[in-house]
Amino acid sequence: MNDADPPRLVVACSLDPDAQPADVQTHHALAAWLAQIQGLDFLERPPEQRQPGQQFYWVPDATVVGREQAAQLGIRGPLDLFGGYVERDFQAGKAIVHPLIERPTMTPRGWSEAFAARVKPLVLDGHSVFCHNDALRCASARLGRGPQRLKPAASRGGQGQQVVADGDRLAEALARYEEADYRQGLVIEDDLSQPQTHSVGQVMINGVLLSYHGVQQQNCNPRGQLVYGGSDLWVVRGDFDCLLALDLVASVRQAISQAVQFDRAAHQLLPQFHASRRNYDVAQGVDAQGRECSGVLEQSWRIGGASGAELAALEAFVADPGLCAVRASTFEIFEDKVLPANCRVLYRGPDGNGDFLMKYAMVEPYVFQ
Repeated sequence: MNDADPPRLVVACSLDPDAQPADVQTHHALAAWLAQIQGLDFLERPPEQRQPGQQFYWVPDATVVGREQAAQLGIRGPLDLFGGYVERDFQAGKAIVHPLIERPTMTPRGWSEAFAARVKPLVLDGHSVFCHNDALRCASARLGRGPQRLKPAASRGGQGQQVVADGDRLAEALARYEEADYRQGLVIEDDLSQPQTHSVGQVMINGVLLSYHGVQQQNCNPRGQLVYGGSDLWVVRGDFDCLLALDLVASVRQAISQAVQFDRAAHQLLPQFHASRRNYDVAQGVDAQGRECSGVLEQSWRIGGASGAELAALEAFVADPGLCAVRASTFEIFEDKVLPANCRVLYRGPDGNGDFLMKYAMVEPYVFQ
């Protein structure tokens, strides 16, 4: 870019046709905040015409899939977007976490046996299937291990997940899934009791690299359902080695190590994969045999629930080049209340059920133990 070219624009990009209004507004709020942190202008949607020499920084609401979509947006690498790129749509979801069953009826084009084998020691015991017959055969065999959790691979926030413990319950659960649910895969894995979900991630924006670990919170919505309630992150300036240099308990160190190895496998074995925002959920709990388990549940190479905390940390690091670590949090609550001055509201309004929902983020100094 030369001096005559217009400045770069941050542009929100909607790739998810099923996005709820609350999610759309949160997405725009995060993209606008990201533009503000970088000192750039923001557009809520791509312009109809691009000025000569105009360059965009994209903030899509889903992982960019395929060379055609990337070319349309002008995305060539991780410096062009907040999120990530994969060649196949199923690679953006949970299906790649587990191997296929033996002699599968359906194998998606581009499936990597090498990747599935590499990450198998890093994830919970399970399989991915891409049709009803394989789901029935796989889950029926796995019930001997104990209750199994069924997860549509493309779903977000736990939607569509079911736990089954016997054949009758399995038949009822599978009857609820349609052909479309299998297109990006159905995950079948051991269900854990007393689970805790760790978040491990890394963000690279405009020359600033940050890495973090943290935990997810749950809230009870007005309908009595447990739903995602936010993330509490401990964020450092630098790479994963900087994160591991902290004084960490063994369980957290294990979660980070598993996420880092999963991330490395993606870069090495998924063709053309790249991402500026990588987040991994790691579950730790007890299986039906009473064994303690730890494994990566899923990857997120797109803007996500923890992104409010990520941007709060980024803003703090940009404002103070000497700052090395912060604690950053994002919250999703079902009541309206006065917030502290150091909070940034990302959404205030109805959720998908019409109940009141407020999302906000904040950052605090990191307290070294």
